[in-house]
Amino acid sequence: MTAAAEEHYDVVVPTVGRPSLQRLLHALAGQRRRLPGRLFLVDDRPHPSPPLLAEGAPSPLDVTVVRGRAAGPAAARNNGWRAARAPWVAFLDDDVMPGPEWSTDLAADLQACGDDVAAVQGRIRVPLPVDRPPTDWERNVAGLETAAWATADMAYRRPALVRLGGFDERFPRAYREDADLALRAMDAGYRLERGRRQVTHPVLPAPWDVSVAKQAGNADDALMDRLHGLGWRERAQAPAGAFRHHVGTAAAGAGALLLAVSGGGRARRRLVMVTATAWAAGTARFAWRRIAPGPRTPGEVAAMGATSALIPPAALWHRPSVTCRSKRRSRVAASRRTRPLAKGVPSGPASSTASWTAAPVT
Repeated sequence: MTAAAEEHYDVVVPTVGRPSLQRLLHALAGQRRRLPGRLFLVDDRPHPSPPLLAEGAPSPLDVTVVRGRAAGPAAARNNGWRAARAPWVAFLDDDVMPGPEWSTDLAADLQACGDDVAAVQGRIRVPLPVDRPPTDWERNVAGLETAAWATADMAYRRPALVRLGGFDERFPRAYREDADLALRAMDAGYRLERGRRQVTHPVLPAPWDVSVAKQAGNADDALMDRLHGLGWRERAQAPAGAFRHHVGTAAAGAGALLLAVSGGGRARRRLVMVTATAWAAGTARFAWRRIAPGPRTPGEVAAMGATSALIPPAALWHRPSVTCRSKRRSRVAASRRTRPLAKGVPSGPASSTASWTAAPVT
């Protein structure tokens, strides 16, 4: 394959039509080196009306809108790369901002890849306030700067995607689907590398209780346990998080509540006091850990206090939700790992690890 062919890529962007999409399109249209392939926008809105690009795409982009199934970013990316035909597929999120040299740097990243490299990740910069400490949400988003295999900017060889079956659509959120694909790629003998290109990932506004909603990701962690074993975090360089703390705090709170409503004598009341104190102490420690590095404004402190009480039960609620489904998916994953290489797909070493560290997501 020639160097020019190695540098040829299509771009896939899953989107629900956020305002940031237009900023991304204008950034891609303004590249100093024109995109060599097509741009596939996967319209993953539940109701695709009005048209995603009512006023058309900025010139000189060659844009194709692919209808998604409103099944999440993993399924949307699969729809996009299967429509693409270039040797490489570059995935971008619709809220990133590539600089004017992004396409030039991406071509250099791809040209530098050996035949056993399945994917190359871009570098993500998250701008934070300079006049105050970042909020809990801002620090969460900033974790993307050191996250491994983040598909906010990740390019995969299309033949590798064909062999691996693409993203596992059992991951319905933008969480762990990228780590799952990367681990399967390494199991298949591929290497993954980090390139030099860079995008900016602004911190978009989020509701005060966004951290509670994010606990749905515990279901994805449970699925990862099933698919890759309990050691997957070390391989994926993903910190353990605070789930064990949440178990203890939620258990203390539930115990205090059950003992309180069941009535009883002085000994029962003492147990209520002990378990309630344990719940309050655990909640306070968790809240302070989130408040201390932040701006400590009244709104931030109030939000951290309320969500720190809500997060432990929310985490436990979501954790067991994939047990039956993941058993079936484990058998599929095992068959994929033993599938022979397709014709023309390069093989790699028996195993590989990445060379950067993932950031925690709370």
